[in-house]
This record gives sequence, C-alpha cells and structure tokens, in this order.
Amino acid sequence: MSDSVLTVDGIETCYGLSQVLFGLSLSIKPGEMVTLMGRNGMGKTTTVRSIMGLTPSRAGSIRFLGQEIRGLPPYKVAQLGIGLVPEGRQIFPNLSVRENLLATAVARDGGWTLTRVNGLFPRLAERADSMGNQLSGGEQQMLAVGRALMTNPRLLVLDEATEGLAPLIRAEIWRCLARLKESGLAILVIDKNVDALTRVADRHFLIERGRVVWTGASADLVVAPDVQHRYLGV
Repeated sequence: MSDSVLTVDGIETCYGLSQVLFGLSLSIKPGEMVTLMGRNGMGKTTTVRSIMGLTPSRAGSIRFLGQEIRGLPPYKVAQLGIGLVPEGRQIFPNLSVRENLLATAVARDGGWTLTRVNGLFPRLAERADSMGNQLSGGEQQMLAVGRALMTNPRLLVLDEATEGLAPLIRAEIWRCLARLKESGLAILVIDKNVDALTRVADRHFLIERGRVVWTGASADLVVAPDVQHRYLGV
C-alpha cells in the first residue's frame, strides 16, 4: 500500500472507556474512489474523525502521502491536503455562500477557484449572496462539497454524502462526484446508497462493530447480495 494516498493500518479508537474501532485498516490510491459502508453505529464516522484527528486513535498508523498523521491536530491534517465534507454539512450559517467558499480557501495554481466551483455547482453561483442558513439541504451539501474543494485537497472525504437529500439532489451529488473522480481526485465516501456507489466507486470497505469485514471491487459487491444483506441490510 506504499503507493496509496491514504493508508489506515490497524487503528483503534475509543470514546473514554468505550472502544469503537478494533484494528481497522483501509487504503486509497491516487485517483481512486473508495467507500466505507456499514449499518448505523458501526464506526464509519469514528473512522473519519480518526483520520482527521478529531477523535485521535490510540493505536495503529494513519499515513497520508507517505507521512504519518496520526496524532496531528485537525488543522494540520487539513493543511496537508485532506478536505472534509462532514456529516451534517456544518456550513457557516451567518456567512454568505461566497464567504463560506472563501473562508478556508487555499490557492493553488491550476486548482479550485470560485469560478471552477460555480461551474461544478451552478446553483451556488445563483445563491452567492444568500446566507448559509437560507439554503435548502441540497444547496447546503453542494456548498459543503464546494468549500472542501476550495482547500484544493489531494483527498476528499465525504461523511454521509447524500443523507436526507431528495432523489434528484442525490443524483446531482453522484454526478458531481463522478466528475471529480474523472479529474483524478482521490475520494473516500461514507454513504448507504449501494446502487449509486457501485456505479461510481472503485472499491468498498464494509465495516461491522469497528472492524472491516469485507472488501472488494464494485463488480464483486454487485454479485454478492448476501454480503449486502448481511452487512448493509439491503
């Protein structure tokens, strides 16, 4: 896994005395879209929080672009090039769409700019002067993705990418993620939509009680309805 953008190896993470992750491992290669799926409460968000340094793991290794990042504060992890679209979006409600996009922006030659983000999400251009709390759920999710892209990440992480969104908005998010993947951006997606994810993602890691219990390519998951039912409830 030495050529991976991200390598998570055997991490263990706890909340106080309650252990959530038990030796969890996964990897993401350059330009690859990988998913982490599982039923509710199995440790998906804790995995994201561990990667970002928000809930530090107590054991294991997390390497990003070859550098050990376990133990780094969240702002350092973000500065290294991991863009997070958090569960619940967490946009700035009292800033405009434009201000949200610029708040944490990192300039890079040939990278993401306001113009490029607005090209990906034309609705954000239309709502540029609207406050974050005036947006619909779908618009807020587009803004959360756009804000993460404005940091010009090497890896984009989306926690509950389409949760609570209307079907048409979900489809728009999947189309945009497919375009991002085509651009060569490495992506980690946490979501429950197996049909959509097997169409756009390369590999999948299924988690149960804080452990990876199955991993494979989209073609393998499509022809494994027993696996989908056992670990995802599909």
